[in-house]
Amino acid sequence: MNLSSPSLEKLIAELAKLPGIGRKSAQRLAFYLLKQPQEEVENLARALIEVKQKTRTCSVCFNLTEGDPCPICRDEQRDRQTLCVVEEAHDIFAIEKLGQYRGLYHVLGGVLSPLDGVDPEHLHIRELVERCRQNVKEVIIATSPSAEGDVTALYLAKLLRPLGVKVTRIARGIPTGSDLEYVDEMTLLRALEGRSTLE
Repeated sequence: MNLSSPSLEKLIAELAKLPGIGRKSAQRLAFYLLKQPQEEVENLARALIEVKQKTRTCSVCFNLTEGDPCPICRDEQRDRQTLCVVEEAHDIFAIEKLGQYRGLYHVLGGVLSPLDGVDPEHLHIRELVERCRQNVKEVIIATSPSAEGDVTALYLAKLLRPLGVKVTRIARGIPTGSDLEYVDEMTLLRALEGRSTLE
Protein backbone atom coordinates (compact mmCIF):
# COMPACT_ATOMS: atom_id res chain seq x y z
CA MET A 1 0.00 0.00 0.00
CA ASN A 2 1.39 3.38 -0.96
CA LEU A 3 0.72 5.88 1.81
CA SER A 4 0.49 9.60 1.21
CA SER A 5 3.24 10.10 3.80
CA PRO A 6 6.62 8.62 2.81
CA SER A 7 7.99 9.27 6.31
CA LEU A 8 5.12 7.30 7.87
CA GLU A 9 5.69 4.45 5.41
CA LYS A 10 9.40 4.48 6.29
CA LEU A 11 8.61 4.31 10.03
CA ILE A 12 6.22 1.38 9.51
CA ALA A 13 8.83 -0.43 7.42
CA GLU A 14 11.50 0.06 10.13
CA LEU A 15 9.18 -1.04 12.96
CA ALA A 16 8.18 -4.14 10.98
CA LYS A 17 11.84 -5.25 11.06
CA LEU A 18 11.64 -5.74 14.85
CA PRO A 19 11.24 -9.34 16.08
CA GLY A 20 7.63 -10.33 16.63
CA ILE A 21 6.31 -7.23 14.89
CA GLY A 22 4.39 -7.76 11.66
CA ARG A 23 3.15 -5.07 9.30
CA LYS A 24 -0.16 -4.58 11.15
CA SER A 25 1.54 -4.23 14.53
CA ALA A 26 4.06 -1.84 12.98
CA GLN A 27 1.19 0.29 11.65
CA ARG A 28 -0.46 0.37 15.09
CA LEU A 29 2.82 1.42 16.72
CA ALA A 30 3.45 4.09 14.08
CA PHE A 31 -0.01 5.63 14.50
CA TYR A 32 0.37 5.44 18.28
CA LEU A 33 3.66 7.34 18.08
CA LEU A 34 2.06 9.97 15.84
CA LYS A 35 -0.53 10.67 18.56
CA GLN A 36 2.11 11.14 21.26
CA PRO A 37 3.48 14.55 22.24
CA GLN A 38 6.67 15.58 20.43
CA GLU A 39 8.64 15.36 23.69
CA GLU A 40 7.67 11.70 24.26
CA VAL A 41 8.73 10.69 20.75
CA GLU A 42 12.02 12.57 21.13
CA ASN A 43 12.65 10.80 24.47
CA LEU A 44 12.14 7.44 22.75
CA ALA A 45 14.45 8.40 19.88
CA ARG A 46 17.15 9.59 22.33
CA ALA A 47 16.83 6.40 24.38
CA LEU A 48 17.31 4.27 21.26
CA ILE A 49 20.38 6.23 20.16
CA GLU A 50 21.84 6.31 23.69
CA VAL A 51 21.50 2.56 24.28
CA LYS A 52 23.15 1.87 20.93
CA GLN A 53 26.04 4.25 21.66
CA LYS A 54 26.67 3.30 25.29
CA THR A 55 25.97 -0.44 25.50
CA ARG A 56 28.78 -2.90 24.83
CA THR A 57 29.71 -6.41 25.91
CA CYS A 58 31.61 -7.17 29.09
CA SER A 59 35.15 -8.35 28.31
CA VAL A 60 34.87 -11.01 31.03
CA CYS A 61 31.41 -12.61 30.72
CA PHE A 62 30.02 -11.01 27.51
CA ASN A 63 26.98 -9.58 29.30
CA LEU A 64 25.61 -6.26 28.04
CA THR A 65 26.99 -3.33 30.00
CA GLU A 66 27.94 0.33 29.90
CA GLY A 67 31.03 -0.23 32.06
CA ASP A 68 33.71 -2.86 31.65
CA PRO A 69 33.70 -5.24 33.41
CA CYS A 70 29.95 -5.39 34.02
CA PRO A 71 28.44 -4.79 37.50
CA ILE A 72 27.91 -8.53 38.07
CA CYS A 73 31.57 -9.33 37.35
CA ARG A 74 32.67 -6.44 39.61
CA ASP A 75 30.43 -7.52 42.52
CA GLU A 76 32.77 -8.95 45.18
CA GLN A 77 29.79 -10.45 47.06
CA ARG A 78 29.10 -12.95 44.27
CA ASP A 79 30.32 -16.55 44.34
CA ARG A 80 33.31 -16.57 41.98
CA GLN A 81 33.56 -20.36 41.97
CA THR A 82 30.19 -20.83 40.21
CA LEU A 83 29.48 -19.88 36.61
CA CYS A 84 26.06 -19.99 34.98
CA VAL A 85 26.40 -20.39 31.20
CA VAL A 86 23.59 -18.84 29.15
CA GLU A 87 22.98 -18.45 25.43
CA GLU A 88 22.36 -14.71 25.31
CA ALA A 89 22.60 -11.70 27.63
CA HIS A 90 18.82 -11.45 27.97
CA ASP A 91 18.85 -14.86 29.72
CA ILE A 92 20.80 -13.24 32.58
CA PHE A 93 17.90 -10.85 33.16
CA ALA A 94 15.51 -13.82 33.51
CA ILE A 95 17.72 -15.52 36.14
CA GLU A 96 18.59 -12.31 38.00
CA LYS A 97 14.86 -11.52 38.42
CA LEU A 98 14.66 -14.55 40.72
CA GLY A 99 17.07 -12.96 43.21
CA GLN A 100 18.36 -16.43 44.19
CA TYR A 101 21.46 -17.07 42.11
CA ARG A 102 24.61 -15.41 43.47
CA GLY A 103 27.31 -16.73 41.16
CA LEU A 104 28.78 -15.26 37.99
CA TYR A 105 27.69 -15.69 34.36
CA HIS A 106 29.13 -16.50 30.97
CA VAL A 107 27.26 -15.61 27.78
CA LEU A 108 27.98 -17.96 24.88
CA GLY A 109 26.46 -15.75 22.21
CA GLY A 110 24.23 -18.53 20.87
CA VAL A 111 24.19 -22.33 20.66
CA LEU A 112 25.96 -24.87 18.49
CA SER A 113 24.09 -25.41 15.25
CA PRO A 114 26.27 -26.87 12.48
CA LEU A 115 23.36 -26.77 10.02
CA ASP A 116 23.22 -23.00 10.50
CA GLY A 117 27.00 -22.67 10.37
CA VAL A 118 27.42 -22.07 14.12
CA ASP A 119 30.45 -24.02 15.29
CA PRO A 120 32.41 -23.79 18.60
CA GLU A 121 34.70 -21.06 17.23
CA HIS A 122 31.65 -18.83 16.64
CA LEU A 123 30.75 -18.87 20.35
CA HIS A 124 32.56 -17.70 23.52
CA ILE A 125 33.61 -21.26 24.40
CA ARG A 126 37.38 -20.69 24.41
CA GLU A 127 36.90 -17.85 26.91
CA LEU A 128 34.69 -20.11 29.06
CA VAL A 129 37.43 -22.75 29.20
CA GLU A 130 39.97 -20.09 30.23
CA ARG A 131 37.68 -18.86 33.01
CA CYS A 132 37.16 -22.43 34.25
CA ARG A 133 40.91 -22.79 34.70
CA GLN A 134 40.79 -19.97 37.26
CA ASN A 135 39.33 -21.57 40.41
CA VAL A 136 35.81 -22.31 39.05
CA LYS A 137 34.26 -25.28 40.87
CA GLU A 138 30.84 -25.56 39.18
CA VAL A 139 29.45 -24.61 35.79
CA ILE A 140 25.65 -24.52 35.54
CA ILE A 141 24.58 -24.85 31.92
CA ALA A 142 21.37 -22.92 31.38
CA THR A 143 20.87 -23.31 27.65
CA SER A 144 17.32 -23.56 26.34
CA PRO A 145 15.81 -27.10 26.26
CA SER A 146 16.03 -27.44 22.49
CA ALA A 147 18.01 -29.83 20.29
CA GLU A 148 20.70 -27.16 19.82
CA GLY A 149 20.70 -26.32 23.54
CA ASP A 150 21.13 -30.00 24.43
CA VAL A 151 23.98 -30.47 21.93
CA THR A 152 25.71 -27.37 23.30
CA ALA A 153 25.31 -28.56 26.91
CA LEU A 154 26.79 -31.98 26.13
CA TYR A 155 29.66 -30.44 24.18
CA LEU A 156 30.50 -28.09 27.07
CA ALA A 157 30.28 -30.90 29.64
CA LYS A 158 32.72 -33.02 27.63
CA LEU A 159 35.08 -30.06 27.32
CA LEU A 160 34.97 -28.89 30.94
CA ARG A 161 34.94 -32.15 32.95
CA PRO A 162 38.65 -32.89 32.31
CA LEU A 163 39.39 -29.55 34.04
CA GLY A 164 37.96 -30.92 37.30
CA VAL A 165 34.87 -28.71 37.08
CA LYS A 166 31.47 -29.99 38.23
CA VAL A 167 29.12 -29.50 35.27
CA THR A 168 25.39 -29.32 35.97
CA ARG A 169 22.39 -28.42 33.83
CA ILE A 170 19.28 -26.63 35.00
CA ALA A 171 16.48 -29.12 35.58
CA ARG A 172 13.70 -29.74 33.10
CA GLY A 173 10.35 -28.28 33.77
CA ILE A 174 11.03 -25.64 31.18
CA PRO A 175 9.03 -26.56 28.08
CA THR A 176 11.10 -27.95 25.21
CA GLY A 177 11.65 -25.41 22.47
CA SER A 178 10.97 -22.38 24.70
CA ASP A 179 13.33 -19.49 25.41
CA LEU A 180 14.38 -18.71 28.98
CA GLU A 181 13.28 -15.09 28.72
CA TYR A 182 9.62 -16.24 28.35
CA VAL A 183 9.56 -18.78 31.20
CA ASP A 184 7.71 -17.78 34.37
CA GLU A 185 9.82 -17.10 37.47
CA MET A 186 8.72 -20.10 39.59
CA THR A 187 9.40 -22.60 36.79
CA LEU A 188 12.82 -21.05 36.19
CA LEU A 189 13.62 -21.04 39.93
CA ARG A 190 12.68 -24.73 40.29
CA ALA A 191 14.71 -25.61 37.21
CA LEU A 192 17.74 -23.77 38.61
CA GLU A 193 17.41 -25.40 42.04
CA GLY A 194 16.85 -28.87 40.55
CA ARG A 195 19.84 -28.83 38.24
CA SER A 196 21.60 -32.14 37.70
CA THR A 197 25.09 -33.31 36.81
CA LEU A 198 25.59 -33.90 33.09
CA GLU A 199 26.83 -37.43 32.29
